[in-house]
Formats: sequence, structure tokens, C-alpha cells
Amino acid sequence: MDLQSLAIVLQAALSPNPAERKAAEDTLTKFQYTPQHLVRLLQIIVDGNCDLAVRQVASIHFKNFIAENWSPHDPDEQSKILPSDKDLVRQNILVFVAQVPALLRAQLGECLKTIIHADYPEQWPALLQWVTHNLQDQQVYAALFVLRILSRKYEFKSDEERTPIHHVVEETFPHLLNIFSRLVQIGNPSIEIAGLIKLICKIYWSSIYLEIPKKLYDPNVFDAWMVLFLNILERPVPLEGQPTDPELRKSWGWWKVKKWTAHILNRLYTRFGDLKLQNPESKAFAQHFQKNYAAKILECHLNLLNAVRVGGYLPERVANLSLQYLSNSLAKSTTYSLLQTRLDVVLFEIIFPLMCFNDDDQKLWEEDPHEYVRKGYDIIEDLYSSRTAAMDFVTELVRKRGKENLQKFILFIVEIFKRYEQAPIEIKPYRQKDGALLAIGTLCDKLKQTEPYKSELEPMLVQHVFPEFTSPMGHIRAKAAWVAGQYAHINFSDPNNFRKALQSVVAGMRDPELPVRVDSVFALRSFVEACTDLGEIRPILPQLLDEFFKLMNEVENEDLVFTLETIVDKFGEEMAPYAVGLCQNLAATFWKCMNTEADDEADDPGALAAVGCLRAISTILESVSKLPHLFAHVEPTLLPIMRRMLTTDGQEVFEEVLEIASYMTFFSPTISMDMWSLWPLLMEALAEWAIDFFSNILVPLDNYISRSTVHYLTCKEPDYQQSLWNMLSNIMNDKNLEDNDIDPAPKLIAVVLQNCRGQVDQWVEPYIRITVERLHRTERPFLKCLLMQVIADALYYNPSLTLNLLQKLGVATEIFNLWFQMLQQTKKNGARVNFKRENDKKICCLGLTSLLSLSADQLPLEALERVFKATLDLLVAYKDQLTAEKEAPEDDDDGDDDDMNDSLQTDDDDYDDDDEDGDEANSSRLQKLGAQERVFRSTDDYDDESDDDFSDDEDLQSPIDDVDPFILFVDTVKVMQASDPTRFQNLSQTLDFRYQALANGVAQHADQRRAVIEKEKLEKASVAS
Repeated sequence: MDLQSLAIVLQAALSPNPAERKAAEDTLTKFQYTPQHLVRLLQIIVDGNCDLAVRQVASIHFKNFIAENWSPHDPDEQSKILPSDKDLVRQNILVFVAQVPALLRAQLGECLKTIIHADYPEQWPALLQWVTHNLQDQQVYAALFVLRILSRKYEFKSDEERTPIHHVVEETFPHLLNIFSRLVQIGNPSIEIAGLIKLICKIYWSSIYLEIPKKLYDPNVFDAWMVLFLNILERPVPLEGQPTDPELRKSWGWWKVKKWTAHILNRLYTRFGDLKLQNPESKAFAQHFQKNYAAKILECHLNLLNAVRVGGYLPERVANLSLQYLSNSLAKSTTYSLLQTRLDVVLFEIIFPLMCFNDDDQKLWEEDPHEYVRKGYDIIEDLYSSRTAAMDFVTELVRKRGKENLQKFILFIVEIFKRYEQAPIEIKPYRQKDGALLAIGTLCDKLKQTEPYKSELEPMLVQHVFPEFTSPMGHIRAKAAWVAGQYAHINFSDPNNFRKALQSVVAGMRDPELPVRVDSVFALRSFVEACTDLGEIRPILPQLLDEFFKLMNEVENEDLVFTLETIVDKFGEEMAPYAVGLCQNLAATFWKCMNTEADDEADDPGALAAVGCLRAISTILESVSKLPHLFAHVEPTLLPIMRRMLTTDGQEVFEEVLEIASYMTFFSPTISMDMWSLWPLLMEALAEWAIDFFSNILVPLDNYISRSTVHYLTCKEPDYQQSLWNMLSNIMNDKNLEDNDIDPAPKLIAVVLQNCRGQVDQWVEPYIRITVERLHRTERPFLKCLLMQVIADALYYNPSLTLNLLQKLGVATEIFNLWFQMLQQTKKNGARVNFKRENDKKICCLGLTSLLSLSADQLPLEALERVFKATLDLLVAYKDQLTAEKEAPEDDDDGDDDDMNDSLQTDDDDYDDDDEDGDEANSSRLQKLGAQERVFRSTDDYDDESDDDFSDDEDLQSPIDDVDPFILFVDTVKVMQASDPTRFQNLSQTLDFRYQALANGVAQHADQRRAVIEKEKLEKASVAS
């Protein structure tokens, strides 16, 4: 297609007529792989005479095609773009990227990003030369624009992967420094100059994010850069040209430059300015930085923050970065000594005012209360908020320098409380009271453990917090609820104070102001957790739940669901009367959240709220697990969610939906045909995309087979046995899957063999065959044990059939030698390397014991002796482990979650906006999602390096739970003794004193087990009658 025809087609793609648009799209698709098509699209994009709308359509098609086709997804696949076309694109895109309008530059920037990530340096070595040349020429903006994209490729790369960026820095940074220096010296600089400086800052940021390039370790080079950064940070932003609109003002070019400069200096200070760094070169750099720059940067930040004192303008993000630097300065004596001289001013005239309710808050509260709530509970907002940074500063101050500062700050807060109390109602300092309440809530943890404040918390709450539940100001009522929630767990000397606060929080759920209702619900969670007498809440539970769901219909927030989970967890089976209604409400809220998410692909709280709804449903199902009749009533509500979300539509909530499916298939009295309709969805998901969820999918599959065995065996449309085999054989034979990916496969084979004993003879051979094949190439010890346990389960299923199959496959001797070798393998401390868990040992005992039932022609005396001794050793080890388990003290460890140390990265648009990586943001701001303990969790931890032989056994139930291996062993030996006395006598004669003693001990233990089991049966029968 020639250039003119292509332009006509692109124009048609803008047509308001759907048919014309569709025809144009089809034509573009048809010709997209033809030679020169990509080049012609680029020609139209850069043609200034062409209509801008057509150029924009061309740029979008160009970008999408390059993103999809520049690099083949499969390394063996041939590229669909001719090398000559690629060369032309690479040459021309650099020339025109700076000349096109900003709208088109953003699209070409995305294309450059794709091409550079794929081609540099191997296929595009000339790129760096082009950049270096143009940094010294007229094309400075284009060179900076391209260099920013190039440097960002290596921003998160470490070690050897960073090598190319060192070369880039060597070649370009001297020129970059010269340009930066010239730009800084310009008097009355234009806004375009700000754009160039911002690009230089972003290039520097990407280049030093993880590691400082060696060139910058040179003190002369580093100092030259620092002089310029300090110049930018300390000099006032030009007043001329600043937008009056607040949103435009904070993203104005010169404030962006200020922000990026602060960002860089904070990064240098927190990551590379620490004297504790071990590397000598790094330590020398840190010393140089601390000595020459740490205090200067602090001085600049203090000057910036002075705008807060005098009522000047400071963008929230810049204030946030300045406060982060102050917080990090508290721990270091040199910077703290400088800060200390002005600490009262900082604390009382900058930090505290930032904590107070302000005009912007009032405006948002009145005009958009939903947005006010969202911002208040959004962790991303927290990362960039000046108020959050102020709270963090106070927290760090009392933690690191509490002795000299905590009392001073508390006295200041108390004085505000007094002034507020004494002032007439019409002139009460409500905003200051709001800030004081926020401060008290922020210092909750410190005050709860520090005397004399610890003893005064209850009087403080009664005098200064609880009365504000009836404040005429909504924001004060909301803050009172929040503070009350922070302190709900303290020991109240007067139970009436706890009771009144709880009643006030519950009343707050009916407040006319939405933010008050939301804060009241969150506070309620703490009160429910702290409540020792549920009689306080029980009478109001129905209206509490009613108010709760009214609020959930108004606000999508996962924290709301956390409160519901807490209530359900606390009341347990008492939730039964509400279970169906709760599930219906949560399901309705879930669908609403999912629809919201589909409408808006942006960071939407609805996605997290949807996950929360499903988690709450699981909590409800668990709480009523002893009332199985309820499950039939909730099934119609939950089934549509499961059917839809067990497909690719539900990848974001797949784990939560599987948990619901696990409860429904386990606790329901029977598994309905509707629930069976989920089986094909699980098979399809596993086959196509859900291998990472295999251990979660194992649980409902186990439930189907173990709790609805007859249907599994008899149904032919669909054929569940065949579909399970298809899935398992594909997974077990897949050489691309790692050992740990397929752990659930042998477990599922075991489920079939244990639950369908005597009914699936035709499947024993295929399952044994794929097990042996996988065993031959398995390296991971845990998977080897699981595969060997399939052999043990097959022997227990039918020892004669299984042994004949192993001999038919020619692997019997090899398998048994490997098995005995694995049984005997121990560590230096004598602990077993394999079959560590109770269940592992038990299965092996059952398999080996089953062999003892075979006749002499199938199991000769030598083999019989070997199996007999191995079984005895294993039974003794099993008994010892059971004894140790009983004698071990209850493990009361809560198992704290690991810190979320990963920094939150936002994928920013390099070209127009300035989202940034919140690396300095306090990681404590990243709220942890409380991971619920799952009763069905499959225990896969088999740490090969761990000495813990007592890792938890599977929670999954199985028919062998009722089989006692000691009794089975003794009964099997008795049958052998009765049926073939000569063989038994020959076996006895081969046993030395040790094994005779072991056999006697096992026999005695089996008698004890019989007596215990009989007693338990009688007790159960008595209870039942």
C-alpha cells in the first residue's frame, strides 16, 4: 500500500461510521506485515502537512505493532519485520522524536523503549554514538529524551546486567554535566529549560538508583554534580509563569525539577550515605557525602519547609520528600545536632500544622466525601502525602530521640487539648484538635508502653477523645472514632468506659457524614477484637450487620471487609442465622466491585475489595463448618461466582475462589451435580494457565474424589477418570515443568488409589508408568519421596498387581533398591533425609506391610527378610515421631509475616507525567494483607536444608487415617504365620536379637493401640446414643 492510500485508510479509521471504521481496521491488519508498511506509518507520523488526527492514529498503530512484533515471543520464531525495515525505523525515529508534537512524542517514546530494550547494545551499537554526538550538537533535547529511555532500561538491573550503563555513563555524563552547568547559569530561564533539567535529573536518577557508576565515585566529578543539585534545591522557584490552578501548579516544570532534585539527594543519602556500608569504596563515598553534603542538604530542606510556617506554597510531594530527609537525619548525630537547634520550630510550626485538618481537607470532605475516604485509606496516597510524612517524622523522633522529645511533644498536645476545652464552642480550635488527636493516635504504640503516659491513657481518652463522638464537626467525630480504635486494646479499669466507647463507635456507623461512618467501622474492628464479653455486641449484631452492608454498598474498601471478617471470626457458629444473608450481600458487593474494575482499569480499590469479599465468604463458611445443612442454602449464591471466576476471568481472585470451592466440596453433606460442573473448569485451567495454583486446585479435586467417589467412578459424561488421567499425564510428562511445579500430581494419584481401592485396577498400570518415568528424571528429594509414596499406595491398593506391573516394566529391583536406600539415608545428627512427615512414614509402612501378604513365589525369603526389617525400622521411627509430637509443647507462635521490604514501583510514563518510584517511602506504610490460615493448605514445605523432621502433615483427610500401621503389620504377620508356618519360621531365624526385640515391641504396641481404639469406639457410641 502506497503512502497516499495508507493515509486514506487511516482517515477512514477515524470515521464515525462503525462499518467504515471496521473496514479500515481490517485493511490495516491485512497489510501490517507487508514490507515498508512500518516505515510508511512512520513517514505519516512525522509529516507536518498531514492532519494531526491521522498522524495520531498512525502513531498508535505504529506503537502497538512494534510492541507486539519487534521481538518474537519465541526465541526460535522468525521476526515478522524485515531487518531492512528495522534499520530504517531505528535511523528515522531518532531524527524525528524531538520534532513531532508532544502527543505523538509519547507514542514514539514507547516505541523507542520497546526497541532499546530489545536491541541495545547488541543490535543497535550506534545508538550511544548518536546520543553522545547530539548532546554536543543542536539536537540536545532529542539526545536527552533518548538517553532517559536508555538509562531507564538499567534502572533496576544489578551486577553484570548493569555493565552497559557504566559505558553509557562514561560516554555521556561529561557532556551531560556541561549541559546541566550551562542551563543552571542561565538568568531568567524559560519553562523549556526546566524540561531539559528535569530530563537530566531523571537520567541521573536511573543511573544511580541501585548502584553508583564508578565514574561518579571520583570526588571531583561527584562534587561537580552536587554543586548543581544543591543550587537547584536551594534557589527559589521562579514566581513568573506559575499556574494559579493548584493541580497545574504542583506539576509545573520548575516544581518538577525541585522534586526530582530532592528525590536524587534523598536516594544518595539513604542508600549510599550510610557509614555502616562494608565495601571500602562505598564507605569512603559515604564518609565524603556525610562530611560535605548531608548537613547542606538538610539546610536546604529546612528552608523549603519554611514555606509551611509562613503560609507560602510548597507542593505536597516536595514537602513529603523534605520530611523524609528530616526523618532519616534523626539517627545520625551530625545531622541531628543541626536539626536539634531548630527542632521546636520544625515540630510545632511545620510538622504539627501539616497534621492538622486544612482547607483542602474541608473542601474535599464537603464536595466529594467518597474521594476523601479513598485518599484517607489509600497506601499510594500515603506514600506521597506530606501529612503521612509528618506523622512518620513524629514516630521516628520519639523512637530514635524520645528521651529529650516525647515529653515536650506530649505537653504541647496537652496544651492544645486544654485550650480547646476552655474555648467557647463558637471559637474552639477544631482543626488543631484534629491534629492533636491524630498525633495521639500516631504515638499509640509508644504511649501504650511508656510510663507515666501508659497509666494516664484511659483518663485522657475519657476527657479528650470520647466527648468528641458528639462534636458538631464531622472531621472531629471521625478522628475520635479512629483514635478510640487505636486504643481499644488497652486495659480499661472501668468497663463502662470501654462499653460507652463501643456504643459510640456503633452509633457512628449511622452518622450522617460518610467519612465518620467509615472510620467508625474500622474502629469497630479493634473493639470487636478487644471485646471479652460478646454480650456487649450480641444484642445489636443484626442492625450492626445491616449498617455494615449499607456502607459496603456506598464504599468499596477492603478494610471494611476486614472488620466483617473479625466479627464473623469472633462470633463463630453464632453467625449461622446470618450466614446466608451475609454471603448474599458479599456476593452482590463482589459483583459490583468486579464490574467497577472492568469499567475502570486504573488503580481501583474495588479490586482489593473484591478479594476481601471472597475472603470474608471463606471466613463465614469456616465459621459455620459444623452446620453442613447451611452449605446447600449458600450454594446458589456462590456457584455463579465460582463458575465465572474459575476461568481466565478470575485470575486475580483465583486463589480465593478455590478456597471457597474447597469449603463447599468439603463441608456440604453431599457434592451436588452443580458443584461437579466446576470439575471441567479446573481441568481446563490447569491445562492452560493455572499450574501455579496446582496445590490449591488439589484440595477441591481431592474432595470430589474422596467425598463423592461413586459419582467419580460411575459418571461417563463427562468421564472424570479419563480427564484426570489426561491432566496428570500431561503434567507429569512435561519436561518444561520444574519438580516443585508438579508436587500435587503424585498426591492426586494417591487420592485415587486410596479412595478407590479395588475399583480402578485399569488405572494402576498407567499411573505406575508415569510415576516411574518422572522418578527417573527427578532431582528434588521431596518429589522423589512423593513419587515413591505412589508406589507404596499402589502396593497397599493391590500388592500382587503392583509388583507384577513393576516386574513387567523391568524396574522392580531398581525401584526397591532406591526405596530402601532412601529409607536408610540419614544426616550427621541421625535424622532422616527422606519421608520426614508422619504421613510419609505411614504410607511407606502400609505399602511395605502389604508386600508381606504376598506368597513365597511372589516374594522370596531374601526379599521378604529385607522388606520385614525395613518395615520394622520404619514403624519404630513412626512411633518415635508420634511420641515426640505428643510430648512437644503447644506451638503458640503467631508466625509474624515477613517485612514487606520490596519497594513499591509505579510504571510511570517517561514522557509526559512524572510518577516515580517510592523507594524512600517508609515500608511500614505498605499495609500488609492479613493472610488467612487455610485449613486445607497443602503442606509442601520440605526444606532440604532444614533439620526439622516434624514438618506438618497434610490436613487433607484420607481413608488411611483409620488404618493403624502397627495393627496392620501384626495382623499381616499372623496371617503369614498361620498360612505358611515354615516360611514364617525361616524368616524368624534370619532375624538377629535387635530385630526380634523390635518385632516384640511393635506387637506389644499394636495390642495397646487395639485397646485405645476400642475404647474410643465405645466412647463415640456412648456419645451418639
